[in-house]
Amino acid sequence: MSEFNEFDQQGSVPSRETGSIISHAFEMYKGVFLYAIVAMIIYIIGGAIIQALTGFNSASIMEEMRDSGDYSNFSYWNAPGFPMYITFSSLFGVLLAPLYVGLIYIVNKFNTKSSIEFSDLFIGYRQNFVNILIYSLISGIISSIALFLCVIPFFLVYPLLLLGYPILLFENASATEALGKSFNIAKENYGIFLGTTLLGLLISVAGIVLCGIGVIVTAPFIMVVMYSAYCAFLGKPRQLLDKK
Repeated sequence: MSEFNEFDQQGSVPSRETGSIISHAFEMYKGVFLYAIVAMIIYIIGGAIIQALTGFNSASIMEEMRDSGDYSNFSYWNAPGFPMYITFSSLFGVLLAPLYVGLIYIVNKFNTKSSIEFSDLFIGYRQNFVNILIYSLISGIISSIALFLCVIPFFLVYPLLLLGYPILLFENASATEALGKSFNIAKENYGIFLGTTLLGLLISVAGIVLCGIGVIVTAPFIMVVMYSAYCAFLGKPRQLLDKK
């Protein structure tokens, strides 16, 4: 269980502008990127295990698509093990949500100049765990439906979910409270949230350019953007005292 430290902590807060939020996220990310890489390595190892268990081979599928040259008519669902892979990887993604919340917690500790411990990465498994899982499931369903609707709706919907994880962590909110609060704040400042989300996602996938391996470094950036956006619109959270 955790509680808020009643003493004011030092730390920076961006203004309510897309450029300021992204710049703040960059400064934060430079100090915590090693922890972000650890989170990504855990994700990759888990994904590899799921592929081995389900018999789905993403590398061979991509090679087959390149050889055929027909990306639009390729049927993923007919690929061996794909339905089972999607099921298990979706479940794995939900179970990893507390790890991403832990990264946000580490970012806040870095911002407030507090001592960081490796175990901080797993605070989401000790605090508000159930609500984090529920929120991850709900937001995942919303995002999946938006992606299914020709991709573009995803980029329009995701900004409304941007503050959910920080609210769950710093306010110990329920999943529905976090969803509602994030939606209302983003709705009132949609232009800023849309620009921030698009830039954050663009930077997160930029690592693909570096032979694909670079995405390990860049992918978690969007989680830091969530923290910076939270600071901009709700103020810098007081540091949590984690009672292990």
